[in-house]
Amino acid sequence: MVSVAGVVVTFNRLEKLKTVIASIEAQTHPVETLFVIDNASTDGTAEYLAALETAVPLEVVTMSTNSGGAGGFSEGMLRGYASGADHVWIMDDDCYPKPEALASLIAGFDGAVQELGGDVPFACSVVEFTDGSICEMNNPVTTWDWGRLLVKGQKNVMVTACSFVSVLIPRWAIAEYGLPYSEYFIWFDDREYTLRLTARCPGVQVLDSVVVHDMGDNRGVNFAMVDRKSLWKFSYGVRNEASWQLHHRGFLYFMEFGARLFVSLHRGRVPLDLRAKLLGKWVKGITFNPKIKYPEAEAA
Repeated sequence: MVSVAGVVVTFNRLEKLKTVIASIEAQTHPVETLFVIDNASTDGTAEYLAALETAVPLEVVTMSTNSGGAGGFSEGMLRGYASGADHVWIMDDDCYPKPEALASLIAGFDGAVQELGGDVPFACSVVEFTDGSICEMNNPVTTWDWGRLLVKGQKNVMVTACSFVSVLIPRWAIAEYGLPYSEYFIWFDDREYTLRLTARCPGVQVLDSVVVHDMGDNRGVNFAMVDRKSLWKFSYGVRNEASWQLHHRGFLYFMEFGARLFVSLHRGRVPLDLRAKLLGKWVKGITFNPKIKYPEAEAA
């Protein structure tokens, strides 16, 4: 049987985390080990996990400080890789996989490999909102020939990027492409990482692997939506994407991103002081340039 290490990153969402763990316990294809990365939660998560008896082997990793989703996924993928599992299956603490989700991911991944070859770097699930509609912020980016596997009878769509809401990543891809940038903290870490993985071959979205994302409002995000409450998240997103555009694509892409940012903030009538702060984060991308960390080196 294919071995899978599950990874859940959590921060102060104890009640939702309970549902995530129960959903993983109910999988028809069991995970070999479940790694819960607790980002220094303060809501009783640590105490709950310490006393929890689960149907799957559980390993709790308590971070000394909140390292954000990016830091949590980097740590979790490192632990999953070190466990020797064939695949690492990652998700947030508000992602509820349906019972067949993992089995379908494995079958979909294997089918894609049979058709495309051994370079397929990941398989991701369809993400629904709690009302059964599509989750607006978790739609993957498809390739121009996205239906290539569908016409072969597979339930797979070819994609280049996806969010970290139920993604199955083979061991070889982590070894070759490294871990997500923990320095990103939050936002754009999933897009950058999956784009990194699909440098030579697309990943796939498996249409019969379904998870529910129990997020607040079912809407996408764009820079026109910035307000004082969400500024901190957008600040990370702008800095991270600016860094990626400049250091991994080139100066013209960096400038084009800055222009799109400026136009979006203007169209959204974002307050001038918030625009200035985000444009400052765009400039910060010039000097912010984290380096890829590889699991073998991290374990040494």
